[in-house]
Amino acid sequence: MCEANAYLIEGNDNKLIMESVDTVEPEGDGVRLVSIFGDQKYIKARVHSLSLVDHKIFLK
Repeated sequence: MCEANAYLIEGNDNKLIMESVDTVEPEGDGVRLVSIFGDQKYIKARVHSLSLVDHKIFLK
């Protein structure tokens, strides 16, 4: 599978905010995350980086 986990960078910590993310879409001044299960979450952040090999999305 090619889904990723999304993390919010808070200082020196990376807080897991959603697992099995399939879609990341810009929305207003944030992003909308959609999991492979249909769960959705909006977070006021921006994409900081992606680690595709590790299946990680970092938001800040």
